[in-house]
Amino acid sequence: MKKHVALLKGGWSPEREVSLVSGRACAAGLREAGYDVTEIDVVRDLRALIDALRPVGGGGPDVVFNALHGKWAEDGCIQGVLDILAIPYTHSGVLASALAMDKPMARQVLGALGVRCPEGVVIERRALASADPMPRPFVVKPVDQGSSVGVHIVGPGDNLAATEPGEAGLGGHVLIERYIPGRELTVAVMGDRALAVTELRPKVKFYDYEAKYTDGITEHLVPAPVPPDLYDEAMRWALLAHRALGCTGLTRSDFRWDDSLPGTAGLNFLEINTQPGMTPLSLAPEQAAWAGIPFPELMTWMVENARCPP
Repeated sequence: MKKHVALLKGGWSPEREVSLVSGRACAAGLREAGYDVTEIDVVRDLRALIDALRPVGGGGPDVVFNALHGKWAEDGCIQGVLDILAIPYTHSGVLASALAMDKPMARQVLGALGVRCPEGVVIERRALASADPMPRPFVVKPVDQGSSVGVHIVGPGDNLAATEPGEAGLGGHVLIERYIPGRELTVAVMGDRALAVTELRPKVKFYDYEAKYTDGITEHLVPAPVPPDLYDEAMRWALLAHRALGCTGLTRSDFRWDDSLPGTAGLNFLEINTQPGMTPLSLAPEQAAWAGIPFPELMTWMVENARCPP
């Protein structure tokens, strides 16, 4: 008997539209792999979600495929609900999701293990109006958002006030990091295996939300044309981050590489994403395909390795 998979998509974070695209792609892949799929557009109604997952009279799903993105979706919140309902689900559990989404905490854990992160400091968002927190250029990012939502590179002559309008809902604190010049790299991890290193070459100022989700704006080079020792170190750090934070299933770690420095000295870890995008432009499925894992096979692996709550 084929498994019944409930696919969660949508949500109410700034990444809702991306999640809907991911959800459609995953639902198609799951059906192609032979699963019975029920798509659930998650809204801010916990009762409705519980009723959909545990309907009166039975018939609920065997597994939840979590295609949600952003705050409340990959920070441990929805994972806690699924733990209470005792339904196996894809990707990481409560603690790993919370640690990974909290960028300052993830930096602290990985820095203690020797993973190099850009120099950074957490400040109140309103403090940006009074003084630069470090010499320019630097990067301003929310402490707990994904898909480069609310991320700004501040260079000489830039107006810091331009980073503020409409972003009050992204939290009262921001992470300030030293800007790393050079190249953008990313590594997907599937269980206990790092898949590949991809170099991203956006045609815009940096790899922002638009560059991630607009066709033709960013060139993906897989495997990345980088020195072998740098390639291996990025793979090692991605797998180390996955394991150190307690992640399961599929993750993706992002890096900056200052290629003006010798060896691996210019490699810097930026963040780990416990629920990588699964859109047609997404990097983790692209790396899986390069490694010989077609999309329906990737979907099957994720369902069959779904985390079962204790």
